[in-house]
Amino acid sequence: MPSVTENYDVCVVGAGHAGCEAALACARLGLETIIFTISIESIAMMPCNPNIGGSSKGHLVREVDALGGQMGINIDKTFIQSKMLNQSKGPAVHSLRAQADKEAYTHQMRKTLENTDHLTLRQAEVTELIIEEGMVKGVRTFSGGTYYSKAVVLCTGTYLKARCLCGDMVNPTGPNGLQAANGLSASLMEHGVELFRFKTGTPARIDKRSIDFSKMEEQFGDERVVPFSFSTDPDTVQIDQVSCWLTYTNEKTHEIIRNNLDRSPLFSGMIEGTGPRYCPSIEDKVVKFADKNRHQVFIEPEGLYTNEMYVGGMSSSLPEDVQYEMYRSVPGLEHAKIVRNAYAIEYDCINPRQLKSSLEFKEIRGLFSGGQFNGSSGYEEAAGQGLVAGINAAMYVKGKEPMILDRSESYIGVLIDDLVTKENTEPYRMMTSRAEYRLLLRQDNADLRLSRRGYEVGLISQERYDQIVEKERQIEKEVDRIEHVMMGANGRVQEFLEQHKSASLKTAASLAELIRRPELCYEDFVQLDENRPELPDDVIEQVNIHVKYEGYIQRQKKQVEQFKKLEKKKLPEHFDYGKVKSLRLEAQQKLNLYQPQSVGQASRIAGVSPADISVLLVYLEQKKREMES
Repeated sequence: MPSVTENYDVCVVGAGHAGCEAALACARLGLETIIFTISIESIAMMPCNPNIGGSSKGHLVREVDALGGQMGINIDKTFIQSKMLNQSKGPAVHSLRAQADKEAYTHQMRKTLENTDHLTLRQAEVTELIIEEGMVKGVRTFSGGTYYSKAVVLCTGTYLKARCLCGDMVNPTGPNGLQAANGLSASLMEHGVELFRFKTGTPARIDKRSIDFSKMEEQFGDERVVPFSFSTDPDTVQIDQVSCWLTYTNEKTHEIIRNNLDRSPLFSGMIEGTGPRYCPSIEDKVVKFADKNRHQVFIEPEGLYTNEMYVGGMSSSLPEDVQYEMYRSVPGLEHAKIVRNAYAIEYDCINPRQLKSSLEFKEIRGLFSGGQFNGSSGYEEAAGQGLVAGINAAMYVKGKEPMILDRSESYIGVLIDDLVTKENTEPYRMMTSRAEYRLLLRQDNADLRLSRRGYEVGLISQERYDQIVEKERQIEKEVDRIEHVMMGANGRVQEFLEQHKSASLKTAASLAELIRRPELCYEDFVQLDENRPELPDDVIEQVNIHVKYEGYIQRQKKQVEQFKKLEKKKLPEHFDYGKVKSLRLEAQQKLNLYQPQSVGQASRIAGVSPADISVLLVYLEQKKREMES
């Protein structure tokens, strides 16, 4: 029986948050692209939490947007509450978080895919990679179709050989009861790809009508909403927002959980996969934090046109009867009716050590991957990787150099570098503490950091890039101006300082010096600064941050200069580090295993010491002299 055979430039496997960004990037760069999904209805589905962003994750969404991705634009069109987190702290950790209308988010992303030139959607399960002489040639589907391509991007999420667990009930399905993808794992292993078995989980969804909100604390959105996308007009996102609610577990809840741990697959041994340390189940929390007498529980709406409410903070794999008892012990949930049970899900993913920083497989040319398939967790981490994988698949097809983001320029760079250089024995989650240059990598300046990259690869338009250049010019000009504006120690200035509880002046000071005082900011001087120009809010924000934190910013820039020196020292591919004398045995083993692309990357591999790096530098210098002589 004849089967379908088609030709494309790029095949993208999976239409979750990673797959959507990868496919859109390739298609927008002019490549004929096909994206496969188990179910068309599950495009950009949110099987777990109903929100985008959050601490550090908001940075990732802003960076995806700055590079020309879609996630920020999509959530701006479909959010129902928005909040800037950590505002009582410094700007490095400010992070945007928005509650999404899940159904609207999926529909809007599907609409975007369906109306993008050069992009074809296909509902089919990919079961086989076509690889010849170490190079990917396309994919085959369960129905027998063959799709040849010049590059393939794997974004399979949590679907590979997935199974969901709730007590002793095991269901061989993907998230939300969707069909699992059972065929591709065997093909991957056949071609030498090392797989891990990871696990994640999700809480129950309950009927809004069964909740007593009077026993909970209402959580409101920000009065003035800040959009995720730099291209979104802020005036268009000032909407009526819905509330979320906060309640807490208690000793009764914990006792119910402890009494039923033997029925949890997490503790009974039924679960084989490793779960995320930083997103533990409620039974995990009760065991590991036995000294805590309560844990936060966030009740969040899943959308405007549904009564389903997400029970944030109480993911579980306990049996259904225990779930009822457990949830109903929480204040406000005494009469809770479960719409969907909580469950754990196990799935196959790769050891990301097999990837280059471009997210191309080291041993299979033209094969790229992104998202939870790479051993990460979270929608935002997936979108960032998917975008980079898609861009680099396009660069590969076009015969151009890959776009490599390093740790000093983006959270996406930190994420990818951590995945490919560190031993990841659990699903990776982004956190601000992982970014050593986080004062430079703020969510507010993602456009200034990365739009040039997006423009260079072709995803940022000339018009949008020109706006960024103009923004940079305005910031630099205003920072320079206020460094030279002098404030005299006159009565008007002294009165102003007294009103703001700031020390009086003995001699004249520059406006910049006054702004650096903790209790003052740029906008406070609107009356005193007579020659102040009219500037957009985003420029004002950058001017204030740049001036207030100038010393710290300059210090980090110097650290980045040192970092860049090691990143520029490239290491040979497929190199036998046993040839480098004086390298410790552990360092030889780790370097042979990871095959780092630079000395900088080698320095971040566990088991490679600063002394080993010194040995490498000496070796490279010797080889350089030998080649020159």
